Amino acid sequence: MRLFFKSLCLFLFCLPTLNAQESFSEKSKDYKAYEGYFDFYYDASTDKVFLKVDALETEFLYVYSLSSGMGSNDIGLDRGQLGNEQVVYFKKAGNKLLLVQPNLEYRALTENPLEKKAVEQAFAKSVIYGFPIVETIGTSHIIDLSGFLMQDAHGVSARLKSAGEGSYTVDASRSALNMERTKGFPENVEFDALLTFKGEPKGRLVRSVTPNPNLITVNQHHSFIKLPDAGFEMREFHPGCGSYPFAYYDYATPVESSLEKRFITRHRLEKKNPEAATSEAVEPIVYYLDNGTPEPVRSALLEGGRWWNQAFEAIGYTNAFQLKMLPDDADPLDVRYNVIQWVHRSTRGWSYGSSITDPRTGEIIKGHVSLGSLRIRQDFMIAQALADKPFETSDTNHQKMLDLALARIRQLSAHEIGHTLGFAHNFAASSTDKTSVMDYPHPDFKLIGGKIDFSGAYETGMGDWDKVTVAYSYSDFPTGTDSHKALWDILDTAREAGLIYISDRDARAQGGAHAKAHLWDNGKSASDELDRVLELRETAMDQFSPANIRSEEPYAVLEDVFVPLYFLHRYQTEAAVKMVGGMDYSYATRDESTTPWSFLPRKEQEQALNSVLETLDAEQLAIPRNILEWFPPRPVGYSQTRESFRGRSGLSFDPLGAAETAADMTLGLLLHPERASRLVNQKGLEPGQLGLEEVLNTLVSKTLENPKKDAYLSGVQEVVNFRVLKHLMVLATHAEVHPQVNAAALQAINTQKRSLLKAGDGDALAREMLRRIEAFEKYPEKFQPGDVPKIPDGSPIGMACSQE
Repeated sequence: MRLFFKSLCLFLFCLPTLNAQESFSEKSKDYKAYEGYFDFYYDASTDKVFLKVDALETEFLYVYSLSSGMGSNDIGLDRGQLGNEQVVYFKKAGNKLLLVQPNLEYRALTENPLEKKAVEQAFAKSVIYGFPIVETIGTSHIIDLSGFLMQDAHGVSARLKSAGEGSYTVDASRSALNMERTKGFPENVEFDALLTFKGEPKGRLVRSVTPNPNLITVNQHHSFIKLPDAGFEMREFHPGCGSYPFAYYDYATPVESSLEKRFITRHRLEKKNPEAATSEAVEPIVYYLDNGTPEPVRSALLEGGRWWNQAFEAIGYTNAFQLKMLPDDADPLDVRYNVIQWVHRSTRGWSYGSSITDPRTGEIIKGHVSLGSLRIRQDFMIAQALADKPFETSDTNHQKMLDLALARIRQLSAHEIGHTLGFAHNFAASSTDKTSVMDYPHPDFKLIGGKIDFSGAYETGMGDWDKVTVAYSYSDFPTGTDSHKALWDILDTAREAGLIYISDRDARAQGGAHAKAHLWDNGKSASDELDRVLELRETAMDQFSPANIRSEEPYAVLEDVFVPLYFLHRYQTEAAVKMVGGMDYSYATRDESTTPWSFLPRKEQEQALNSVLETLDAEQLAIPRNILEWFPPRPVGYSQTRESFRGRSGLSFDPLGAAETAADMTLGLLLHPERASRLVNQKGLEPGQLGLEEVLNTLVSKTLENPKKDAYLSGVQEVVNFRVLKHLMVLATHAEVHPQVNAAALQAINTQKRSLLKAGDGDALAREMLRRIEAFEKYPEKFQPGDVPKIPDGSPIGMACSQE
């Protein structure tokens, strides 16, 4: 009993000490303290971060991102990749703080609190995380933020799984907070976590970019950001303004008006003196270039990005847009910096212009550009392929090619910054004298005196359309101005000047219908430009030689340099094809005195069809024999890549496979099911227009009924013809087209069958084509179009929008 009493006394004596040790207030004296928008503490002994929450139900912005990525364009988890921004707030519930995301898609902009509450309660909100309260100090609550920071917020596991690369989960034993990039600032706090994902790799992509594909380590970044203060002026969206729309539903809207409210996204920019014709900005828009960018790329990006100041000067701003080098001690993911980041990947891929915006208003808080470092090398290779024996006398004779690649990089810098300023693609700009950096430009080579001229391949400076978009988005109007009318006047003036704006889906080759909006094209007439490109391509092939690679390089390198030359016509073919069954229209409103849409005149469609069919002629597709002599089997160490020719002949180069690939590209565009259905509609609405049957008859005449006497050319034309037959069979059996399309394709096949039957048994190719037709007729449900050698990667050329 005496022993028990002593033990009890000792326990009671020590109890206050134990309680003191468990108190956060006492223990935090040993933690590293950070002051900022939220104060927080780091305990190195447990690798935990504790957040001090002073204000409940006060909204702020939460953004997650990747501070280090995987380096695979195909997987798409790049360094600096932004996630979704979310307005959130902390709400106390018992012994927990909940991180709540309100539903801003549905609102009630009214002074009536009950009306607001009714809408708020009608639509779901999201609780992102629940934090047990570690300690309450006065009106402040301490929570352990570590579990929140160590979760896979960016969805790396889901991305890997959807890409077929395997199932991965966060391995906590191999993960830790990264305090080097965890910082506090007055209006934002930044947290960084090194996360290791453990799993079984299923695909080749993870294996290609990780030292151990079972363990993938990346860094995820979390930002808590103060929302902008009031005073930002939201600007109305017009479908022809060239800006991205920002929309929500306002249930306080009168019945006679639309619930959906549309505005544009833009930075906050105001003149110091709005009454003055020219004025400095209250706060200029400043961008920063990644200080890891090498020369001469660095200078090119700075020069191209600064072009935007020309457009701001045109609306009366002085030095309102600036581009500087990122300070050495700055973090590119810090919300205070608009950044152009130089991103390395294992393969060439797209560049992106992204933004962090205020979901309440559409105000752009941070612009963030990611430029793929390998894109400049593709432009260099295009120039190398078209140059006339550049390395004949010296392996260092590369300046002309480098100059072209840098010219593209300048344009790319301006393009991607444009996205972060709020601007969408304008794929019709190339048809109006290249009036926008927001188009995708193909290098505009010229033939001068029989020689290919590189000068002027890419435009410099702002285009006229770019100045229109800046004027619409950023003009600061004097007091008393009817801003609605002033904005519409800007667009009316642009329309009267002949400027055209057409954006993404209308311009895509697969299904796009606009006859003047295309990707990677040049010229007012796409078909005229295709004719010119084919002529230029022929000239380049005539001069192509082993001197297009450096001395001591194997011929395998020459084969790869030849790829962009052989497929030089691919994008202009896409553009010309869209004229067949093509339409002309704008994003017009009722107030504008313009025809909403029209079919392209028949003569222009026929001209385009004839130009496109040239790309199916053996004389265009046959690689010259002298060039084939330079393409031996590839040596060890120089294996094919995704940007190499593919074929059916094993190690030896396959010229028929190259032609088959090129032909299949054209046929897939020309006989696209949606285009075929449009041609049926076109003929029905305007009987004098070009129809699908006429297109198919012309196609058959130029291919299946166009024999070649030369054995090599005959072989090339034969592989083209078999692809024509396959694509006709696709249309004949396609379930998502009008029945008239099925009927027209089947008629073309039957006509060809009758012709083959007349050929007799002496023609082996005719017998094989006949056999395939009869098998198709007998078992159409078993028809498979068959694969062709895959076309090498092209887009992004020199390079999914929202972004280029």
